[in-house]
Amino acid sequence: MLKNKYIKLLIFAGVIILLDQLSKALIIRHVPVNQVIPVLKGFFNITHIHNPGGAFGLMANLSPALRSIIFLFISSLAVGLIFYFYKKTPPNYPWLAAAFALIFGGAIGNLIDRVRFGTVVDFLDFYVGNLHWPAFNVADSAISAGIVIFVFHLVFKKLPE
Repeated sequence: MLKNKYIKLLIFAGVIILLDQLSKALIIRHVPVNQVIPVLKGFFNITHIHNPGGAFGLMANLSPALRSIIFLFISSLAVGLIFYFYKKTPPNYPWLAAAFALIFGGAIGNLIDRVRFGTVVDFLDFYVGNLHWPAFNVADSAISAGIVIFVFHLVFKKLPE
């Protein structure tokens, strides 16, 4: 049973990592940095950017060396903690396990970028008029979905004891 749990994590997180890295590779190969490709006028663009900071550009103004050390440490710590939480999740909490697998896969996807480039490749750009949500990627989407599921469990007291 325990082996099966880790196979599920490997498959679930692996699919996220694969989709994330494949989509980023396509963007890097076919869309020049800072180019905007309108997809749904007034709502969605493909915009190739490299985010040196964290979520919403957090710490983007730090020196590249310090930023890299901080984000590599935080990302590695997050991956370890999420793996620990996944390991401790009982089998009768499949949605919670899925949430941790989404976060785990997304964290690894962005960690790969930080190791390879020192930044994270973002390209999904949603907006309404002049109001833009910060650009993001598949890994960010997986992390966000996982956090929403986790918060649902937290709010409705559906966490294991």
